Amino acid sequence: MAWVFEGEVVEWRGPAPYLFVVMPVADSEDLKEASRALAYWGQVPVTARIGATEFATALFPKGGRYLVPLKAAVRLTERLAEGDVVVVRLEVRAGR
Repeated sequence: MAWVFEGEVVEWRGPAPYLFVVMPVADSEDLKEASRALAYWGQVPVTARIGATEFATALFPKGGRYLVPLKAAVRLTERLAEGDVVVVRLEVRAGR
C-alpha cells in the first residue's frame, strides 16, 4: 500500500534542529493501522520518494501524525528548505 500527500517542510527542534514533512491526520491513521505489526518504538519503516529521490527512513509519531524525516542528502539533492511544500510518496517496508 502506498500513500501520496503534499506537505510543508517544517523544523522540529530537539537536541539539534531537524527538518520533516508532516503527514496528514487521515493518512497517518491509515498508515498506523496498516503498519501495526511492523512498527517498533512507534516508528514505521518506509521507503519514501520526494521528487526524483527515493530513500529509506522510519517515520516518527507526534501528536497523532507521522513525521517524515528529511535526510541531508535528500534536502541537498532536491534543494529543500523549511517552508517548501513537497509531494511525498510512502510505502511501508516489510524489513527493518
